Amino acid sequence: MSPIDAQLIARKGKLIEEDLQKLSFYASLTEKEYRSKEEAQLAAERLLERIVGRLIDINYHILKETYQTMPLDYYDSFLALAKQRLVSEQEAREVAKATGLRNILAHEYDEVDPGKVYQAIRFALEQIPHYLTSIMKKLGI
Repeated sequence: MSPIDAQLIARKGKLIEEDLQKLSFYASLTEKEYRSKEEAQLAAERLLERIVGRLIDINYHILKETYQTMPLDYYDSFLALAKQRLVSEQEAREVAKATGLRNILAHEYDEVDPGKVYQAIRFALEQIPHYLTSIMKKLGI
């Protein structure tokens, strides 16, 4: 078993926190203001994509190095951490939903719905810090 790279997890966690701070600006806009500003939409989409991507990186690192397992997909990486009791199952299921938006943003599967992204901003600001804190606490980082 390889040891967890606590520095990697802490660094990615810090980057997530920095991006959440930047994202908070877009939560201060009304939905109407957000929808009227294409630059705001593009910036928020990219921040969300980076945040979720880094969460997935953390999940995969922990699962591979500590439990010698690889999840079926990005969504499953969140549920797998719940199975290992690093986060609650409810918390994992809620945050795992962000992988669908991440895939849409990264791969342009569908037209991006600004309303859904606007809702995702608020969700990310509320839920992701709790998810990160749970992991860091359980790992002693």
